[in-house]
Amino acid sequence: MQSLQALGAKVGARLKERKETIAVAESSAGGLINAALVAVPGASAYYLGGEIIYTAAARERVLGITRDEMAGLRSASEPYARLVARRVREQLGATWGLCETGASGPTGNRYGDAPGHACLAVSGPVELVTTLETGSGDREANMARFARAALELLLTAMR
Repeated sequence: MQSLQALGAKVGARLKERKETIAVAESSAGGLINAALVAVPGASAYYLGGEIIYTAAARERVLGITRDEMAGLRSASEPYARLVARRVREQLGATWGLCETGASGPTGNRYGDAPGHACLAVSGPVELVTTLETGSGDREANMARFARAALELLLTAMR
């Protein structure tokens, strides 16, 4: 299996080739998506920035997503992931926005999702949203799987 850094390099090469940019907002992956993209020499050609949105306060203050915008939404859901991917793309003026939100474990989240649940979204010329269920409470393994799945979703969108 390809390492997370190698996958980040593959994404970076595709972005460079297409002269496109990326902005990332992640949660349960804890920065692994951002790290995979930034670990590549020359990442400044495509990486505009990223953030770990772990709380409602961060969501509101960093992304500017208001309580009104959250009405009827819950974190760790596909509609929320889509909103965050769109918002981070707009805020940083990127071609692509990428979001991961979920429950890495060892327990589920307060919304009733089991550990290993993540929603991933890409916003840009193509929009894709998906849900991943690993069925595992292994926090570290889930974080890596979430990051990998997010980067793979971005590659799919860029085809």
